[in-house]
Amino acid sequence: MFDEEDFFPISALQHLIFCPRQCALIHMDRVWEENNLTIEGKQLHDRVHQDEVESRPGVRIVRALWLRSLKYGISGIADVVEFHDGNAPYPVEYKRGRSKRDKSDEVQLCAQAICLEEMMKTEVPKGSLYYWQPRRREEVMFSEKLRNFTLSIIQELREMLDSCQLPKAVASKKCVRCSLIEQCMPALSNGQKSADDYFSDFFRNNYTIGEQKCDVS
Repeated sequence: MFDEEDFFPISALQHLIFCPRQCALIHMDRVWEENNLTIEGKQLHDRVHQDEVESRPGVRIVRALWLRSLKYGISGIADVVEFHDGNAPYPVEYKRGRSKRDKSDEVQLCAQAICLEEMMKTEVPKGSLYYWQPRRREEVMFSEKLRNFTLSIIQELREMLDSCQLPKAVASKKCVRCSLIEQCMPALSNGQKSADDYFSDFFRNNYTIGEQKCDVS
C-alpha cells in the first residue's frame, strides 16, 4: 500500500510511453509548457467535465470522477464513468486526435479500470476511448495482456521517478508534437554545434505544413 504523498498521476503513464524524457521533465522536474495540441486537449476535457452527473434511462453518467489505487500508488481523473443498470462501471476517456500505435491511450484507460476495481470491489472488463477527430468510440477490452503491460509501465515509471535520473534526449519525429521541445533540445546530442543550429535544422527537416516543408531560415 502506498501513502498519498507517494502517488503519481495516471496521465504520467501515457507520458512515459510517449517519451521517458518528457515524462521525467514533467513529473520529476515540474517543467510544463503549452502548445496548440495541449491547449486543444485541455479545452476538450473542460467541455467533457462541465456537467458532473447525468442520468438517462438505464444509465448514470459521472464526469470528472477522481480515482486512486492504494495498491499501485496511482491517481487521476476519469473523464466519464458510465454506470449501466446491472453492469460493471464503464470508463470512457476522451482524446483530441486519433488512435495511436503505441497503446498509451489503452494503458491510461486500463489504469483507470484498475483503480475502479479497487475502489468499487468489482471487475471492470472493458471501457472506451472516444477520439474527437473521427468522433467515435473505440471499445477496449482489459485483457490479461493489457493489464500486465499496464502494471509493467506503472513499475517502470516508479523506478524512473525514484532514480531521480533524467533520461537522455533522443530525437524522433514525435518531438515536433511535444510542447517541451525547447526545454529538452533533443538533437543537441546528435552532433549539432549549437542550439541555434539545432532548432533551424530540426524544424526544417521534420516540420511540415501539408506537403510543404516549413522555411525557418
